[in-house]
Amino acid sequence: MSLLHSVALTFVKNIGPTLAKSLIAHFGNAEDVFSASAGKLLKVPGIGGKTVASLDFNAALKKAENELKFIEKNEVEVIFYTDAKYPKRLKSCNDSPVLLYSKGNADLNTHHIVSVVGTRNATEYGKGLCRQLIEELQQHNVLVVSGLALGIDVAVHKECLKQNVPTVGVVGHGLDRMYPSQNRATAEKMLENGGILSEYPSGTAPDRENFPQRNRIVAGIADATIVVEAGIKGGALITAEIANSYNRDVFAFPGRLGDEFSEGCNFLIRNNKAQLLTCAADLAYSLGWEISDGSKPVVEQFLLPLDLSADESLIFNMIKENNGPLAIDDLTIKTNMATSQLAMNLLNMEMQGYIRSLPGKTYCIS
Repeated sequence: MSLLHSVALTFVKNIGPTLAKSLIAHFGNAEDVFSASAGKLLKVPGIGGKTVASLDFNAALKKAENELKFIEKNEVEVIFYTDAKYPKRLKSCNDSPVLLYSKGNADLNTHHIVSVVGTRNATEYGKGLCRQLIEELQQHNVLVVSGLALGIDVAVHKECLKQNVPTVGVVGHGLDRMYPSQNRATAEKMLENGGILSEYPSGTAPDRENFPQRNRIVAGIADATIVVEAGIKGGALITAEIANSYNRDVFAFPGRLGDEFSEGCNFLIRNNKAQLLTCAADLAYSLGWEISDGSKPVVEQFLLPLDLSADESLIFNMIKENNGPLAIDDLTIKTNMATSQLAMNLLNMEMQGYIRSLPGKTYCIS
């Protein structure tokens, strides 16, 4: 496929990602889109007479020629959505960009990818969680994605650099600049083990409306989105909502009561928009990850707790044999225990860390 025409397709006015994908599906490649007659273009679903009349392919090609000069000079990789390198997780999202600009050496289709987001006003509590999270994720050979913004984003990227965990920053502007400028040094180091990603061509300023758009890439490229610390309003919650809309897992660290920068996390957990996260083992267990040496996550390693009572052992085995969360009503029937007695045993087991409660009054092995 012609690189010039692939890039040019993104410069055509009134042609967004969805329509661009329809054109490619119809004609087979970008070059044939540009050579198609008005009559053939009108046969593409979603394209009407006004859209066809407004298409200026020549202007788009001229812009693309200039962009190719920038791409070549700055060693930028162009990833079109039909390319094998295009992130497969992101490709399954209906509003994913048709083209990505990339710098670095990240494998965007690596086996495990998580996105980590949070407030721009990170506290020491939030930075500490970032450090703990990345330390624990090391054993899972994970690629960590964030938005290279101030606060939690850059804290996560820096922790990844310290601990040699590959990390990618998704930015809301062209790759000819860095916003905020104080993150430039971090971004340059990330090129050695990870990289920078954008859907925007060079010359694109970090305009406010670009960042919610950027967030859909952060959410769509990963297996799960982790919210470390967030206020009740802001980009982190937007990213979490987008991830939920993509049916991706969302996790949040619980925040301290009364802390405005933890209100968002607590809101997500309280409203079942995110699973409670206390350590990376929770994440690994929920996603079914194995450790890089082929063993199961530590959270699954204890099989027969020795300090449980007879009733607690019965409950533990019932949940374990179910191979998934078990509702309290089902446990009542299976164990033949009074609800009050069962609830007390469940609480004791949860406090000891053998099980954990999930939304809907269900329980799973911890």
